[in-house]
Amino acid sequence: MNAVAHARRATARLFAVYAVVSLIPIAALGFILAADFRSESQQRGIDQARSEAQLIAQTAIEPLLDGAPLSAGLTTADRAGMRRLVRQTVDREGEGALRLRLRDQTGHIVFSDDGTGFDDPVDDEALDAAHGEKVAILTHLNTDANPRHPGPRAVEVYLPLRAGSPARAVGVLELYLSYAPIKREVAGLLSTMYRDLIIGLGALYLTMFAISASVTRRLRRESQLNARLAAFDTLTGLPNRSLFEHLAAAALHTARRQGQATAIAVVDLDRFKEINDTLGHRNGDEVLTEVGRRLAAAAGPDMTVARLSGDEFGLVVPCKVDPEADLAEIRRILQQDLLVGGLTLSVQASIGYALAPADADDVGTLMRRADVAMYLAKAEHAGIARYDVRRDQYDAATLGLVAELRQAIDSEQLVLHYQPQRDLASGRTLAIEALVRWQHPTRGLLYPDTFLPLAEQTDLIDQLTRWVLGRALTDLRQLGDAGAELTVAVNVSARGIGRGELANDVIEILRELAVDPRRLVIEVTETTILADPAAAAIELCRLTAAGVKISLDDFGQGQTSLGHLSALPLAELKIDRGFVDDMLEHPAHAAIVHSVIDLGHNLGLRVVAEGVETREVLVHLADRGCDLVQGYLLSRPVPLDKLANWLAAERTAAADARSRTLVTA
Repeated sequence: MNAVAHARRATARLFAVYAVVSLIPIAALGFILAADFRSESQQRGIDQARSEAQLIAQTAIEPLLDGAPLSAGLTTADRAGMRRLVRQTVDREGEGALRLRLRDQTGHIVFSDDGTGFDDPVDDEALDAAHGEKVAILTHLNTDANPRHPGPRAVEVYLPLRAGSPARAVGVLELYLSYAPIKREVAGLLSTMYRDLIIGLGALYLTMFAISASVTRRLRRESQLNARLAAFDTLTGLPNRSLFEHLAAAALHTARRQGQATAIAVVDLDRFKEINDTLGHRNGDEVLTEVGRRLAAAAGPDMTVARLSGDEFGLVVPCKVDPEADLAEIRRILQQDLLVGGLTLSVQASIGYALAPADADDVGTLMRRADVAMYLAKAEHAGIARYDVRRDQYDAATLGLVAELRQAIDSEQLVLHYQPQRDLASGRTLAIEALVRWQHPTRGLLYPDTFLPLAEQTDLIDQLTRWVLGRALTDLRQLGDAGAELTVAVNVSARGIGRGELANDVIEILRELAVDPRRLVIEVTETTILADPAAAAIELCRLTAAGVKISLDDFGQGQTSLGHLSALPLAELKIDRGFVDDMLEHPAHAAIVHSVIDLGHNLGLRVVAEGVETREVLVHLADRGCDLVQGYLLSRPVPLDKLANWLAAERTAAADARSRTLVTA
């Protein structure tokens, strides 16, 4: 990918986000003001309707009344006058008064233009008006009588009526005025106000945006410059090591999702120091600049090119099988003559690369191993070399530890600890995993990550594997009745499978110790299988034919395809602890665990969850149908004698539980 274009697009996205974010408070202000305008306009319409009703009351109704309380009833003259008023005022289909009623001081109707409402309960608003209040509310005609299908929208007004001389309270006017003309007036007013509001706020936003853009333009330029200086090499314009590692991690993530391989390559110029010493640093910089330009031009659109340091460059090369052809073409382009300081030079380069996921699956390890391969290519004048685990170099301390490990196997310094695996259906321990430890005479107890990686890069791993197999099966037999139902799981390395002798060693040890092959589980990791899928399938099939069960360990961390998975003679899947430990806090991890359980069961495999440390996780796994669990909640890895005591305590607890069940029954 083009790192410069990527940085520019990122800057453009940030600026767009800034523009949108700055618009939010303006839009919010607009919505608030619009809501206030709408509410105020509606209230103004209601006030207008109340004024109209007051005018009708004072000019048309109160002059008809003689001052007697309406509770005494209307006279014939009063009724005749009210009917004339109704014919002149009430228009049920129009836009004026929709209904007119008179009520006495107790709120009871004494006149209704349409003859309705006499049996209705007294409205609270009518009582309020009888006490001198003027009430106006927005409603629908006939809402109380038919709430599902109300009439037209109207303003319902209750006014106190005063008549006689001197004037005194005689009753209440109930009047419904059509809201349609008020609505039109409000709509016209709101349209004008909304238009002015949009224009005003738009002008405010543009003004603020222009001022902000003007003030921050220089800051953005400085920020972009600083970001570029922090992420790009100033001499070649290529990404530096920090940005390269970030881009490489993103490329690995994409390739992992697509099931493709990715190469991390390190390019180092041969004899560049001689160019610097002979032609000077300025000419040396010209060489580096031209090399960077050629690398960027030669790299495909999906590659990433960076200057790591000095005369060392980095490449990320997506590939389906082997990137060597692409790297050879890049090396050929670099070797073309270039003119520097009046001299024609031919630049030679050594390239080392490591392939993910076969050689490693993280950027740091891949870069270190690509560097190792580059030095190997330089030392052997090979031009291009891939990382070879067998030719990795160690420091003196590491070499000394490897030598000590060989002696430790012969002198019985190694010990096995066992971690139980409990069957969730029966509650019994059905399996144990053998984990090797080194009781070093001066360093104390060493865990596998201290010495196993060293052993795996030498033939010593074969001797160590045979020792672990022999000791685990011997200990299993030594448990006697306490371990009669147990199987023991032993981890093996990619090297042991790749050399094609693992099945022979396992079968021979089983025969020598007279242990039923069905009591042994061989655990392999996804990385082990992917190192050489064909060789792994052959060895695992031979073990399965002999009766040994195969377990795929740390499932979910590697890149095993479903095609590989279905082709292997597996009996068990072990879910990696990284997904189990925090599955209740991370829904994505929980989804992965659920999917692995379903996948394993659909393939007819037993599923084991490792890393179970809380009862909540245990219950959740049981609910999801997981078969076996192991982890600190049950037991840490313990020596054989403590394992025997643990199993005895489990049997005792189970017997006590059965006894209590019988007594209860």
